[in-house]
Amino acid sequence: MLQIDAQTGALISHTPAPRKRTFEDLATAAAAMKEQDERKESIFRQSMEAEKNKEDLMEKRFAEALRKAKDAPEGKPFREFDLD
Repeated sequence: MLQIDAQTGALISHTPAPRKRTFEDLATAAAAMKEQDERKESIFRQSMEAEKNKEDLMEKRFAEALRKAKDAPEGKPFREFDLD
């Protein structure tokens, strides 16, 4: 709610809107916190699995890059501005 002076149009005072409750009761809030904790735990487990597989993934990428490097022709790399 805003109170404004009619003559000057200046703001005299304001009252903020009442805050809505996030949860109706304590049981609902506890259930929401439990759900949030489970979600955090799930994300943590997924990141742990990704870290376990990270070494294998990096080895595969390195092997692929090494194979491409061996297949690449010897000599200077081709650059477009060398053609001028």
